[in-house]
Amino acid sequence: MDQNPPPPRSRGIYLLPNLFTTAGLFAGFYAIIAAANSQFVHAAVAVFIAGLADGIDGRVARLTGTSSEFGVQYDSLADLVSFGMAPALVMYHWSLSALKFDGSVMGRVGWAVAFLYAACAALRLARFNTQVGVVDKRWFIGLASPASAGLMMSFVLAFADGKLGWSGEELRYVALAVTLVSGLLMVSRIRYWSFKGAGGGPKADRVPFVVLLLVPIVLAMLVVDPPRVLFVVGVVYALSGPAMWLWQRLRRPAERAG
Repeated sequence: MDQNPPPPRSRGIYLLPNLFTTAGLFAGFYAIIAAANSQFVHAAVAVFIAGLADGIDGRVARLTGTSSEFGVQYDSLADLVSFGMAPALVMYHWSLSALKFDGSVMGRVGWAVAFLYAACAALRLARFNTQVGVVDKRWFIGLASPASAGLMMSFVLAFADGKLGWSGEELRYVALAVTLVSGLLMVSRIRYWSFKGAGGGPKADRVPFVVLLLVPIVLAMLVVDPPRVLFVVGVVYALSGPAMWLWQRLRRPAERAG
């Protein structure tokens, strides 16, 4: 007995995750415009909003069953703008451009390091796309581009509001180091905890209980001083990868000796 084939599924639902991706792209683009107009706090906040949208679009796609190759590629291109170009240009306009006051050579170093960060973000995203199906989902290989952008923008936020008394011009060499380290960590082979459970399926997004315990603590601290707390969180996470790598390197000889 012939059965009527099920009606084709409407493709309109695919618009939902791509709307969040577009919102993240818009936030990254706005950050570039705001930085060009010296609105650095607004620019940094826009990059964080892009990070929030980036975290939502993938979950929406999985929950609604609307994941697609188009969505993956579109998300990657949007991430390059929001977490590659935008942080690099915000940092350049806020601080790195002041290196020109130390001579023409240092001025070129400023924009070259900003470009290096953007290039590292592109390389990080390309490597992630080619390895997404073969790596352990519990770990990121290299600092993820949203986390790297968060470190950059939390640094800007921590000082751009003027509460600490230092300007971007005064911190230009610190900004140079932060930009360089953030970019190189993205393309490194250092592992970072992804806050995801092992394996796939319904348990893939489960996290240890300690993470749930840390969330309210961090939220309470954010209420006290959001810019500085975000910067501390960014620094701690960026250092967690090298610290774990160093710990493993030191532990191996001890295990062999034992």
